[in-house]
Amino acid sequence: MQHDPKFIQLVLEAKQRIHEVSIDEVLQMLKQHKHFVLVDVREEHECAQGVLPKAIHICKGVLERDVTQKIPDLETEVVLYCGGGSRSALAADNLQKMGYRKVHSMSGGYRAWYQAGFPVEGEITA
Repeated sequence: MQHDPKFIQLVLEAKQRIHEVSIDEVLQMLKQHKHFVLVDVREEHECAQGVLPKAIHICKGVLERDVTQKIPDLETEVVLYCGGGSRSALAADNLQKMGYRKVHSMSGGYRAWYQAGFPVEGEITA
């Protein structure tokens, strides 16, 4: 997909303010049973392709509105992912602005995870 240059610029600016983690780092966090919340910010129809293990779904369109209901503690470690890493970067930037202090965006998103052959599940938890 070819993204609009203005969107790309917005994502690049957000990525300068956030912390990104690799798919390998997230896989290790899952294997080590590290305490964190993994959030899929994709649209529901995208989640039908599969989701990362233990992910919850809060689509980017309602993330800022609903996140405090699902993740009330601002000190909770949160890893966000989307299809390719752009929307999760924007979402991470906004969560930081809301006061969340341990927010990460997974670079490469679901596509990179899936292409690497890492485990996926068919259902998400709400």
